[in-house]
Amino acid sequence: MESNKKEPTNKKQSKYQTKVAQVMHEFKEGELHSGKSDVIVTNPKQAIAIALSEAEGLDKKTKK
Repeated sequence: MESNKKEPTNKKQSKYQTKVAQVMHEFKEGELHSGKSDVIVTNPKQAIAIALSEAEGLDKKTKK
């Protein structure tokens, strides 16, 4: 019989996944601000949009 255990993988997270995780952590702690203002983000959909936008910006910085 084969066991159904998954073998642990030691893959590193991509820079996009790391950035999204960082922004979502800020959102959960109540520290995520919208833009340069002091308005704290309370909508999870807005937090995801900010995370993806910031992760997309990483690619533009490295291509210069």
